[in-house]
This record gives sequence, structure tokens and C-alpha cells, in this order.
Amino acid sequence: MGGQCCLTGTSLHGVEAIPVTVEVTVGPGIPGMSIVGMADTAVQEAKERVRAAIKSSGFAMPAEKIVVNLAPGDLRKTGPGFDLPIALGILCATGQLPREVLRNRVFSGELSLDGSVREVAGSLAYCICASRMGFGYVGASRQRVPIDGMEQLEIRRIGDLRAEGGVRELPAGGDGAWRERGRRTPDYADVCGHEAAKRALQVAAAGSHCLLMVGPPGSGKTMLASRLPGILPPLSDEERLEAAAVHSVAGEDVGDVLAGVRPFRSPHHSSTAAGLLGGGSPARPGEVSLAHRGVLFLDELAEFKPSVLQGLRQPVEEGFVGLTRAAGQVRMPSSFMLVAATNPCPCGHYGDPERECTCPSGAVRRYQGRIGGPLVDRFRMQLDVHRIPSSDVLSKGGGTDSATLRAGVMAAREFASWRRARGRVGAQVPDGDDASPSALVEACLMDDDARRFAVAMAEGKGLSGRALVGSLKVARTIADMEERDNVACEHLAEAFGCRLSEGIGAA
Repeated sequence: MGGQCCLTGTSLHGVEAIPVTVEVTVGPGIPGMSIVGMADTAVQEAKERVRAAIKSSGFAMPAEKIVVNLAPGDLRKTGPGFDLPIALGILCATGQLPREVLRNRVFSGELSLDGSVREVAGSLAYCICASRMGFGYVGASRQRVPIDGMEQLEIRRIGDLRAEGGVRELPAGGDGAWRERGRRTPDYADVCGHEAAKRALQVAAAGSHCLLMVGPPGSGKTMLASRLPGILPPLSDEERLEAAAVHSVAGEDVGDVLAGVRPFRSPHHSSTAAGLLGGGSPARPGEVSLAHRGVLFLDELAEFKPSVLQGLRQPVEEGFVGLTRAAGQVRMPSSFMLVAATNPCPCGHYGDPERECTCPSGAVRRYQGRIGGPLVDRFRMQLDVHRIPSSDVLSKGGGTDSATLRAGVMAAREFASWRRARGRVGAQVPDGDDASPSALVEACLMDDDARRFAVAMAEGKGLSGRALVGSLKVARTIADMEERDNVACEHLAEAFGCRLSEGIGAA
């Protein structure tokens, strides 16, 4: 009854799925099962689940020695997703299932004791891995992932493999179904007043600029931030898969992301460094990675632990998180738009014209110092949000709505793409986030008056080089919103005005 069999499974390394060869040998020896190849506890426990599932499904569990090798041997294998490939390897090695079932397919799934197959966290990442290999994917997923030209099969019970059609192809058209599931975001029409804040958020959305809102309690900072995804353009097909893979690895619902809705994450201020940046063993994505291609909103910014906040510097600048562990380095994507809100002082009323601040000056400086100057310097836009009159609160809207703001964002991004593609001499001018300062200055096309104005503002306010470059990027976005090739003094004035907050650093 003995024999050998080989098939393909996968293991997670950060948010990336790595193909793993599952080799099964059944032969003479003391009956039992051994799993080798740096398998963690969850993989080792597969022995009991596989044994019970095979018997419950009407197959025969061989009374021989079973050795399962997971290659490559120097890669740590994690999770219960190896249950299904191990069980199928045993059944094919003993001739109870045809080997054609395994050819050019990647398998992943957790087995129940009754033989049913459960979906595992990271199934979308596994599906992407199979697509890159040119293989099909077999798992317990009930809906097709929007990857064209790929075989995606659903298996509910290993006993179904006996019958023809036991493993069924997931129907096409899943892309439209995902889009129909997308949630609706609140509308800016619900926000009374705050037209200047809406304008600033529109500029930030058009250029994916980091934004810090400072104001007293109840001034509307959270309400403004929560509506930001509604004015951002939908995710592209590539961005959807990138962001959804991270959510899948974290075991979260991927419906909204696959529908094209950009992620919006708002972690509590008690979050740890591992919760915000990622970590654990095995390493799992944190909030900055779950916000990939979307928005990370940090409310009550000054209440976060300073050590946690300083860990945001690398993700904000470089678009990824690098975690170094004994087992190696894990790199997770974190290209997000950072939006934060904070009170200017412990009581919240520093600089409020309506209520007097009761905090000593030292307490105000310590409170603002919790954020840290290096992190504040990375916010290209710093917005003061003041309370609106009570009469406006009780009004029925009437302000700028999300559709209008979104149209401006889309127009600005389209013009920026056209401008970069055209370039000054027919070549692309790289003025994105990864552009050098010289390339950015070239893309701004400033005349002598605009250059002198920018230098005077930077020197007069003591701005760092990073802050000056950030303000130039904001000014370039404002010019794009007006569909102007050159950045003029009025664009620079608005950009620097968005940079110089009265709340942070004024104490």
C-alpha cells in the first residue's frame, strides 16, 4: 500500500506567500506520522487532524510509517494550511486518489475532524502565489478572487474528491460581485461649515499628503477625517490585490478592498508598537500595513506612546516596514496616507478664542513634545480646526459634498499624470514621493519671483529642508488642481499656509 507523492502548498513570510513542496512517503516501519522541515506547532498538530479527517471521510489511514517533508528545509512553516496538502498527499501516495488531482495546483486548507475543509487566513496571498507560478489554486474559498485566467477551485470536504466534480470551479463574475459589496462612506455634505478644512483635505487627497489637524475637542476633526476615503479615487486592480492580500493574511474581511474601497484604519491610542507597525511570531501585519493604499488615521495623536509614534518615520518615508527577527528580515508594504488629529494641550483649549486654556505653559510644551518634532516635520500639511457656531451645527448641511471634492481630486490626479507623461521636453518628469529635490524643483517650473518667495518663507519660518520640499509638493498639487504647468506665488502661499499651524509648536 506504500508509495510516494509530491504536491505544492504554501507558507506565509510576512504578507507574502512562499511556495512549499510537500513530499509524502508511506512505507514499512513503525506506524505513525513524522513531519520534518522546520514546522511550527500548528503544522505538527496536523497529524491528529489529518488522521481523523481521513477516517471520517471513508478513506483508509495506512498502518505504516508516514514521513512528510516540507521543503525548503530552511524556511519556517507556519499555520494550519498544510492540513489539506498533507492529507491529499497521503491519499494519493496510497492510491486512494488519482495523482492527476494534484498536478499544477497549489493546495491550502485546515481540516476539521469530520473531513470538512476550512478556509485559512492568507488564502488570497496563497492564490496570488499560485498565479505567479502559473498554477491553479484549491482551497475552501467560496468566492473567486479577481485574477484573470487562473483556475480557482473550491473543496468543501476531502470525501467529495471521490465523486466526479467534487472539486468545483469557482464561477466567473466574482469581480462584479466584489464591487457590489463595497461599503458606502459618509458624505462631506453632512459636515456643516469647515469649508477651509474641506479644501485642505481635498488638496491632501489629490497629492496623498500627510495631514495633521489640531483643534479643541468637538471641533469636527474626526468627522472630517472619517469622510476622507469618500473623495479618494478607487483602487486600481493591482492595488486591490496588494491591499487585499495584507487583509487576508491578517484574517480580516477583504470584501471592501476587493470592491475598490481604499482602507481606512483608525487604531486606538493605546496601540503597541507591534500592533501599529506589525510583529509577533510569526510576524503579522500591523495597522500601517493594513492601511496600505489607503488612509491611516491616528486620533488623539499626543496620547500615543512617543516610542510608538517614532516608529512611524520609516513607513511614512519609505512605504514599507522592515522587521528584523532571529529567523530573518520581514518586509511588509505600508504605502498609506497619514492623517492625524490632536488637541493642542491636555485640556484641549490652548489657542481657543472661546474658552480659556487652564494648562500651565510647561504642561502644554510637554504634551506637544510627546508627538516629537521629527514626526511633526513629516506632516506636509498642518491644519487648525476651530469650532463652528452652534447655529451652523443645527443647520441642514448645504456645504461642499464628497462628489464635488472627489471630482477635483480626480481632475488633479489626471492632470498630474498627463503632465508627467508629457514632460518639459517630451520625457517624464519624476515629481512623485520618490523624486529628488532637483527633479521636484524642475517639475514646479517656478519663475524668479516664486523662487524668491519660497526661500523667504522657508527662512522666515525656520523650515527644514524636508519641510520646504514637502511644501513644494503641496504647491505642485495645488497647481495641478488648477491645471497649471507652473507653480506660482499664490500656490506657494496656500501651501505654506497649510504648513504653519497655530496649535503645534506655538506654545
